[in-house]
Amino acid sequence: MDALVMCGGAGTRLGCGEKPLVSVDGRPMIDRVIDALVAARIDTVHAVVSPNTPRTATRIEGVLDTSTIETPGAGYVSDLGRALDRVASPVLTVAADLPLLDGPIIDAVLDRHGTGSLTVCVPIERKHALGTSVDATLDGDESLAPTGVNVVADTDSEEYMIRDDARLAVNVNRPRDAWIAQTLLAEANDGA
Repeated sequence: MDALVMCGGAGTRLGCGEKPLVSVDGRPMIDRVIDALVAARIDTVHAVVSPNTPRTATRIEGVLDTSTIETPGAGYVSDLGRALDRVASPVLTVAADLPLLDGPIIDAVLDRHGTGSLTVCVPIERKHALGTSVDATLDGDESLAPTGVNVVADTDSEEYMIRDDARLAVNVNRPRDAWIAQTLLAEANDGA
């Protein structure tokens, strides 16, 4: 399965330039996400960039072993639609603001995927316990938050995977989220 890394947003909530290039524990988030995808059972990684992220596009083209798909930067849903037109279905979609992702959690998502689309969610309680921001809840269920990890398929069927896992619960949308991700990575490195 291929993967789309969505890294074309303006990052206005974070307020520190191109969000995919924000460093967490000494490495840009985009590097961390792509490393996780490469460590998983992903065939090809496509980074979805926009005019909002020119330095990210340059970094990906010059450093990382992945392809880029350029979109207008008209918003997540619009840019995702354009990117989906360029790849085969099903495809894994991942937000570039998930610095705690790793290969095993992505493989668990791939293992859970059946034939339809799959939305990966975390309990809101987990996000509250970590202290991270909650910017969206699952339609119809205020107790779950989408993680930014999904499998998109060309079917009308949709399943949900609920994981109480910090690796999926920390989306870096605000400065405090970056600090929490930094703290969790430092703790993991100290315990290794």
